[in-house]
Amino acid sequence: MNRSKEIFSLLIVGSILLAAPIRAEEPYSRTKNIVYQEREGVGLVLDTFVPTGKKNGLAIIDTLSGAWHSEQAQLDDHMWAGIFDTYCSRGYTVFMIRPGSMTLFTALEMRENLKAGIRWVKAHAEEYGIDPDKVGITGASAGGHLTLLTLVDPDEGDPNAKDPLKNYDTHLAAAAVFFPPTDFLDYYPGREAPLDRLATLFFRKGLENKTEKEVAERAQEISPVHNVKGKLPPILLIHGDADDRVPLSHS
Repeated sequence: MNRSKEIFSLLIVGSILLAAPIRAEEPYSRTKNIVYQEREGVGLVLDTFVPTGKKNGLAIIDTLSGAWHSEQAQLDDHMWAGIFDTYCSRGYTVFMIRPGSMTLFTALEMRENLKAGIRWVKAHAEEYGIDPDKVGITGASAGGHLTLLTLVDPDEGDPNAKDPLKNYDTHLAAAAVFFPPTDFLDYYPGREAPLDRLATLFFRKGLENKTEKEVAERAQEISPVHNVKGKLPPILLIHGDADDRVPLSHS
């Protein structure tokens, strides 16, 4: 290549680079797969999203669950929706908690997993520069269900507990929840609930050998609407009326 062609090529490349949009700095610094609890030989993990800009001292827990699974597909959905960009750009520190999947845990066990994650967040509040009494929570669909199931049944902290995490309570300051299943006794009004698909959400070994009464009792236990205890923090429910998977009646 002669000198003039070389210069021309460099000018073309330079023009392309200058014309290309410059990617803005990410509004957060992410740490992946922090183990907040071990259960049944499984490490339960959370990710932290810490604002790179000014922090407001507040935190939001994002319950990662879709169809009661906490897997890459659900994470991809949350990333695509821009949840972490939106919150962190406004100064919120976000803790994305994976409560487990129904291939290993029932709904009640996932609720306890989520509570363990909440305690972990409060135990590390000083480290992240957040107020442990001003932690909000969000979740969509199954994540919304587990969020509400946890919210309506908070635990107090036990200063004498052997597990130091249980020194912390699971009370939360507010919640914003999207299209959550809340009533398993009347999932589809006027129609049968899809119990065959949700069997291991009720019991580890499914519905085999379970009586109708046992199933109904468990359905009530895992229904947030039937387990409200005392005063709740402010809750915003967001639900579309064209939702055919989780009817609007649940909100």
